[in-house]
Amino acid sequence: MADPKPRRLKGHKATATCCIASAATPGLVATSGEDGCVCWFDMRCKDAIDIMEVGEEPISSLCFRPGNENMIYVASGKQVKSFDVRLGSSCSWKPLESFDYNKEEINQIACSSKSSFLAAPDDGGEIKIIDIRQKRIYKTLRDGHTSICSTAQFLPWKPWEVITGGLDSKLVMWDFSKGRPNKIMNFDLPDANNGEAKEQCFNPAFVHSIAVPEMDMLDKSDKVCVVARGDGAVDVINIEAELAPLRSQGSKKPQKGSQSRSKGTDLENPHQEGRKRLHLDYSSGGHTAAVSCVAFSLFGDRGRFIISGGNDKLVKVWDWTKCLDEGSSSDLLQLNINHSKKVNWLCTTPTDTENLVVCDTTKVVKVYSVA
Repeated sequence: MADPKPRRLKGHKATATCCIASAATPGLVATSGEDGCVCWFDMRCKDAIDIMEVGEEPISSLCFRPGNENMIYVASGKQVKSFDVRLGSSCSWKPLESFDYNKEEINQIACSSKSSFLAAPDDGGEIKIIDIRQKRIYKTLRDGHTSICSTAQFLPWKPWEVITGGLDSKLVMWDFSKGRPNKIMNFDLPDANNGEAKEQCFNPAFVHSIAVPEMDMLDKSDKVCVVARGDGAVDVINIEAELAPLRSQGSKKPQKGSQSRSKGTDLENPHQEGRKRLHLDYSSGGHTAAVSCVAFSLFGDRGRFIISGGNDKLVKVWDWTKCLDEGSSSDLLQLNINHSKKVNWLCTTPTDTENLVVCDTTKVVKVYSVA
């Protein structure tokens, strides 16, 4: 199902940290590194077609502007910089905008599907929501995380909602228009996995990465969030099922004289009856060390596969739609790639070959073909 010998992309002078693939131009991939550079690769060419020298600080994350991939956003240190790729060259790359709103180092950036907002979670546990059209800070989300906020994704089907994860083992679902959480899930609690109190290793269930399906994937999948956990598990969480009880409670008006419940107690209790979650751990053929990244497949039947990479030096391809079609959570692991290095990040491309890009602890980016 996969080419055992990956293609090697060279261009970085230090560890590769992140990669993104173009949806508009299949085969075009951008990677970032600790060398402060962004390398551009066209899979039809042997070498990097361009290298952007953004600065001296390591680059932690990249994202395209949906609907206009000529615009790319780059997170470096406490800054987010925007570039128009049509205006640069190997000689000179100047940012169009620099956003200096974060007080701590940024771990990831994500752009909303409507290209209106950008989320920048940082080491202080805050998430800056930047209005990229008005070029100003829109909202600061705080008091959701008690430690480093490592990852964020907007929900394409809910224009005012964003999900974040952190090294406090929490997954927070926000209404960023109001600046407050709708729900907080704590994976450190014993009932965070469908009420089952089991631990698979000594590593805490930090949330390192999350992924949500794109709008055109929803006809074959639920409205879910995939979570890469520090204890080696990959969780697929039905977001609408999580929020439904809270929304039904919100629609009921409290009777006169009644006391409201503690907001924190309600939000941090992740277990309610009837909830459906898919928990992929070592017993399912999953990872034996922290999962660093998860992504949906853009190749073939879009969204059919979940790809996960971890510190166990493995990349796994899960056919999670079998669980939806057949109701069974067994035999979901379709492919196990021995990558030989710890995975930093990965992404997929909408092509039939050379469609899985992996950044690891080296400066060389690897590309696999998954059928």
